[in-house]
Amino acid sequence: MDLIGTKWKPLVLFHLLDGALRSGILQKHIPGISNKMFTQTVRELEKEGLISRKVYPVVPPKVEYKLTSRGESLEKILKDLDAWGKIDSTI
Repeated sequence: MDLIGTKWKPLVLFHLLDGALRSGILQKHIPGISNKMFTQTVRELEKEGLISRKVYPVVPPKVEYKLTSRGESLEKILKDLDAWGKIDSTI
């Protein structure tokens, strides 16, 4: 839980399940996250070995994030959490 137990980390990881995303596109998939919090979250996930960051040497800079194999191992957990969150609240 220490690795993914914050508000934003599971969302970042979930959106990377389908493949690599540029930083701006990834951030747009997560409404309400500030630039500062996005940067802090992806840095922590990278440090923890759950995502990797690739910087392309172009102008303007292009940065892409993708899951590492360790991050991919969370796929079932993330999808189960997503399904659980969609359960009808009247149950």
